[in-house]
Amino acid sequence: MKTETLHLKAHQNAELTAYVLDGSPEFSNIEARPVVLIFPGGAYRFTSDREAEPVAMAYLAEGFNAFVLRYSVGESFRFEAALQDAEEAIAMIRAHAKDWHTDPEKIAVVGFSAGGHLAAALGTIGKNKPNALILGYPCILDSMSESLAFPVPSVDKEVTAETPPVFLFSTFEDQTVPIENSIAFLQALNAHGIPFESHIFQKGKHGLSLAKPHTSNGLKANVDADVEKWFGLSVSWLHKVLGQFPANA
Repeated sequence: MKTETLHLKAHQNAELTAYVLDGSPEFSNIEARPVVLIFPGGAYRFTSDREAEPVAMAYLAEGFNAFVLRYSVGESFRFEAALQDAEEAIAMIRAHAKDWHTDPEKIAVVGFSAGGHLAAALGTIGKNKPNALILGYPCILDSMSESLAFPVPSVDKEVTAETPPVFLFSTFEDQTVPIENSIAFLQALNAHGIPFESHIFQKGKHGLSLAKPHTSNGLKANVDADVEKWFGLSVSWLHKVLGQFPANA
C-alpha cells in the first residue's frame, strides 16, 4: 500500500490523504479500483480521527482505494470553504486516477455527521459530483446550524435528478442529530426518484463510526453489534451500484 498526503490549493490547512493498494499480477482482474472518499464528522469544528483512517482501512480490506479529506473547519471559515475543499478533492482524485490506479467513474463519498452534510452537499449542489453517497447519521437540515461551527443550508432542498444513489444509516436514539434529518433527506430522494438504501437502527448514540471496540475510544456506548453491520451492508450496496470485481475466469 502507498500513502500520500497532499495540501489542497484552495485552503492550505485542508489535506487529502491517499491510501492506494498495490497492484500485482495476482490481481489481474482489477485494472482500476473503485474509490471511497471519506469526510469525517466533527460539527465542522474538527475532523474526527475515529471516522477517518479506521474507516479507510476497513474499505481497503474490501479492495477499494481510500482517501480521507481533512476539510476546512472552525468558526474562522464558512460552509462554502468546506464545500470548495470537497470539490477540489474529488477533482484531484479524478485528475490523478491513472497515477492512483483508480476508476474516476467509481467514486463513493462516505460522510459522517457534519461530514455527511458535506457529502450530501457535494452530491446535490456540487459541480463535480461523486457516483455514490454513503451517509452516516448525517446533518441535513439548516436547523443543525446552532450546533455547528457556522450556518449550513438544508441540503434536502437541493436534491435533483442528478443526485447520485445514496446509502444512509442512522439511529432512532440519536439525540445529537435528530432522526428527522435522515428522514427529510430520504423523502427528498424519493420525491426525485433517486435510488437509496436506508438502515435506521433503533438503538445507538451519535458518532458510532464503525461501532467496534477499536473505534470506540474505550467507551461502551460507542460499540454496538447491530449498528456495526452498516459497514458490510454498505460494501454490498457499493458493489450493486458501482459493480463487483470480476471473477469469471
